Amino acid sequence: MLRALRNQKGLTVEQVAEGLLCSPSKVSRMETGQGGATARDVRDLCNLYDVTDQTERDRMMTLAREGKGPARWQRYELAYATYAELEEGALAISAFQSSVVHGLLHTADYARAQHENSMPRLDPDQINLQIEAKLTRQCILTQASPPGFAVVLDEAALHRLMGGRQVMAANELQSIALNPKDTSDLIAKLRRIYKDGLDA
Repeated sequence: MLRALRNQKGLTVEQVAEGLLCSPSKVSRMETGQGGATARDVRDLCNLYDVTDQTERDRMMTLAREGKGPARWQRYELAYATYAELEEGALAISAFQSSVVHGLLHTADYARAQHENSMPRLDPDQINLQIEAKLTRQCILTQASPPGFAVVLDEAALHRLMGGRQVMAANELQSIALNPKDTSDLIAKLRRIYKDGLDA
């Protein structure tokens, strides 16, 4: 969020550091979440970036106050960072997906195809960062005590090809590996839909 605001103003890290009377490395740490921004830092950044909407300023100040600890997901600039944090502490996760496979079940190739076919288009570095975030999120499913995980997936999501049959087949096989309960019907259906990809 802070990096996006800086980019909107067309400022370099060095220019922001000069305006805040701090080092460029501190600005970089604040933007990546590796070093917390104080409420005063956020106030000064809002002034520097001409953030005049009081609701937005208050939201950023609240995030600064609540973000004293390490911000694992901040570096990815996820719209769903709070959700990713909640996933890590969850005992059980339930979800319904009507159009795409749930993010916790993506392979890197499926995630890339999804991002490359989405609007607005992200640049390659942003896509790589989003893929890294999805793969990092998946670690909760393979940890020593994973949360219970149940996904209801509309069949339409299986028919919506992302990256071709082989990419889809590999993604669904990973879905089964990560969530292997009661999958006999799904495996039979996948064999019909992705025959070429499964046999390759």
